Amino acid sequence: MRAGRDSGRRDPKPRGLTQLTVPVVAAVASIAVAVVWIALTGHPANPVSAPQAPGTSYPTPSTPSTTTAPHAEGDAAEVLSTLAVKGRAARTGYDRASFRFGADVDNDGCDTRDDVLARDLVDRTVPADDQCETGSGTLTDPYSGRRIDFQQGTTSVDIDHVVALDDAWVSGAFGWDEDTKVRFANDPLNLLAVDYSLNRQKGSGDAATWLPPLKSHRCAYVARQIAVKAKYRLWVKPAERAAMERILSACPGQHLPRRTSRPTPPVATSQAQPSGQEAATPPATGPFANCAEARAAGAAPVHKGDPGYSPQLDGDSDGTGCED
Repeated sequence: MRAGRDSGRRDPKPRGLTQLTVPVVAAVASIAVAVVWIALTGHPANPVSAPQAPGTSYPTPSTPSTTTAPHAEGDAAEVLSTLAVKGRAARTGYDRASFRFGADVDNDGCDTRDDVLARDLVDRTVPADDQCETGSGTLTDPYSGRRIDFQQGTTSVDIDHVVALDDAWVSGAFGWDEDTKVRFANDPLNLLAVDYSLNRQKGSGDAATWLPPLKSHRCAYVARQIAVKAKYRLWVKPAERAAMERILSACPGQHLPRRTSRPTPPVATSQAQPSGQEAATPPATGPFANCAEARAAGAAPVHKGDPGYSPQLDGDSDGTGCED
């Protein structure tokens, strides 16, 4: 009986304390977890989430309202330092076709491949029956420096996604809506006409697994990847960031590519022009022998990453040539 009476006298106070302490401790623990989660991921904690397999990363998907940012400008290394660094997300659900590369997103009547060929090839001709297609032209391959004579119907030139669609998917694009995927896949900032064999060699590699064999173009290549990832709020993987930092250390002051305008319209036809008409002359983009030539073409100043840039035009090695 004594034991019963003792228990009756002592129980009320401990029980009241327990009822108060447990909710408080739980609330404090929840807040601490949320703070740590936000610090590590940059996203609010999601109270309802699917179980994760060990070692698998499932970051919070992007939303349409926060998917893209203004076109990044300035120093590539500085912009790189602002990008989130996370592990590779799961590839589950990736469907290349859903990005609809080739769509006429600018409503000019030509598909994206034709637009990029029009922008990147010189001495370009077009068939008389299709002003969008490129009949022939010459490409100075940005990845190898090799001159490629392109002919319609050949596979000598590919259009490369500088940030590959697959790489974008595992860096945040898995949460995009359809409109954002299409805009990304057809954005001129992320597209270059290149040697087809090097494009296939690159595959979906990032800067940690593939770089252009032309070492003098690696800074511009990495800067373009950074610009794309900043614009679309994609993250970089740890090894990818380390590779980018290593490349940019060799070219301090490397600028991001400037905002990409619409490609130059067709400038010549493969058949004779009607009497009294002349083919329009495309604006010169280089290379330029000197600054006088660049200024005469209306291309000065030229920045690293621009087609007309070369070290001999940049006397102070600040990444901008012919600025005077």
